[in-house]
Amino acid sequence: MPSYTAPVNDIQFVLHALLKASAQDIPGYDELEADFTAAVLEEAGKIAGNVLAPLNAVGDAEGCVLENGVVRTPSGFKDAFEQMKQGGWTALDCDPEYGGQGMPVLLGTAVGELFSGANQAFTMYQGLTHGAYSAIHAHGTDAQKAKWLPKMVSCEWTGTMNLTEPHCGTDLGLMRTKAVPQEDGSYRISGQKIFISAGDHDMSENVVHLVLAKIPGGPEGIKGVSLFIVPKFLVDDEGNIGARNGVSVGKLEEKMGIHGNSTCVMNYDEAEGYLLGQEHKGMRAMFTMMNEARLGVAMQGMAQAEAAYQNAVIYAKDRLQGRAVTGAENPDGPADPLIVHPDIRRNLLDQKSFVEGARAFMLWGAYLLDKSHRSGDAEAEGLISLLTPVLKGFLTDRGLDMTVQAQQVYGGHGYIEEWGMSQFVRDARITQIYEGANGVQALDLVGRKLAADGGKHVMGFFELVKGFIKENEGDEALKKDFLEPLKSASKDLQAAGMFFMQNGMKNPNAALAGSYDFMHLFGHVCLGLMWARMAKAATEALASGEGNASFYETKLATGRYYMARQLPATKMHLARIESGAAPVMDLAAEAF
Repeated sequence: MPSYTAPVNDIQFVLHALLKASAQDIPGYDELEADFTAAVLEEAGKIAGNVLAPLNAVGDAEGCVLENGVVRTPSGFKDAFEQMKQGGWTALDCDPEYGGQGMPVLLGTAVGELFSGANQAFTMYQGLTHGAYSAIHAHGTDAQKAKWLPKMVSCEWTGTMNLTEPHCGTDLGLMRTKAVPQEDGSYRISGQKIFISAGDHDMSENVVHLVLAKIPGGPEGIKGVSLFIVPKFLVDDEGNIGARNGVSVGKLEEKMGIHGNSTCVMNYDEAEGYLLGQEHKGMRAMFTMMNEARLGVAMQGMAQAEAAYQNAVIYAKDRLQGRAVTGAENPDGPADPLIVHPDIRRNLLDQKSFVEGARAFMLWGAYLLDKSHRSGDAEAEGLISLLTPVLKGFLTDRGLDMTVQAQQVYGGHGYIEEWGMSQFVRDARITQIYEGANGVQALDLVGRKLAADGGKHVMGFFELVKGFIKENEGDEALKKDFLEPLKSASKDLQAAGMFFMQNGMKNPNAALAGSYDFMHLFGHVCLGLMWARMAKAATEALASGEGNASFYETKLATGRYYMARQLPATKMHLARIESGAAPVMDLAAEAF
């Protein structure tokens, strides 16, 4: 069975050496002293390693079962969920007014990585609840917040988001679920939703569904969509659970991965629901959940890569196969360990350099969310809006790639279920699909985010990169290995943006055909920026003589690998983008 060890030291490095969290002028960040975050992460790491990780294979093997209309979760899940609730982990970054601990999103995201890396399917139950909590917190009335949030914060009640229908996924304007207004101000919700993660289970007293539906007579398409609170069980004004609502599970989906999470077909038959936010403005409220969820999914992609990498390293050091070409390194044994071979080193360094760069990018994204929400910083809000599709698309695409590479280290054993490596691949695969498939993320990035506010935010990103390079250009320790590659990659990104500007208006397909490559190009530049920043932090730490010198030297060597071996991919992506629409669009549909 695979093991999992919380990467506390690396997270601490990002929080304190890179982001300098406790020194930031953001409300609540003064609490994020190194000793405090270390204590939180160590405790979360114990639960991740000792409670959740052993249940990961159990959930994968057993899956969920639908019995008499109720979903039963895998063995051990209920007890583990109780431990999460009792430890206050579900409430870490929720509003204290409703029973939360009020910690920043930054800390919640760091802790979330540990839980997700240990057991993604399990952690989704509280993750979906947090998304629903956020939507009600942002768009609900005071009465709605008082009624629903306290028990969602504690996860006594869990939550979901219901978007997709059998005939529509991305194009939500095609939905048929309807919401008929009643005299008492409630609505009757009727329709079917599919692919609903954590749609029903036996670990909470109630499930609070947030459901997109159309009110008859409203505008056509997406402009006529509203959002509703639809509980599994009705709740009176005192918060007591009453009769079963007209909500049922049609079936459980049989899936490639995340077997421990109950992915349901949900049927709504005249179910009682309550409008959340304004009529016909459902997408605005839903995107509160979607944007938070997209950062969470980016985190899942890199967390699966981290877990797979940890196990691949153990195997590479333990498995004896062949001899090093430069001479035996294990002369007393029958063969050398796999890790002596250059191609295995390349494989592992691909993983290590991605995971550590992605972690920094993800936590920087969480920091920008905090800066936006807690400080009202419009620049941070614009930047994280721009970067959200890059975080979600790039980290999940590359995260899956890294789980496959980790599986490859095992050779045939990686393909055999008893070693557990295929689960990382199968669980990571969904991250490219849900919360907006990655192709849609790329379209959103190029079609909407680049031009937002007159291109102000992407220009701000370029200035941020340029400013970092200029500020550190006199540092010879950084210049050749980090600053020059970053400058070159940033120029590739700017050239791609210029191509879109010059060609996109007269031929939109010229931009959209290159959108996926642009998302990856942007992702590489972001990881290049993170590695350059981390190299600066590691160099400063080494110069101070404080801390573990070996850790910082390893960080620099890993960063140099990324800059030399991964970042040049920007040139490939730029070449593809500049080839325009013709290679993609010239072949007639009937010729496929």
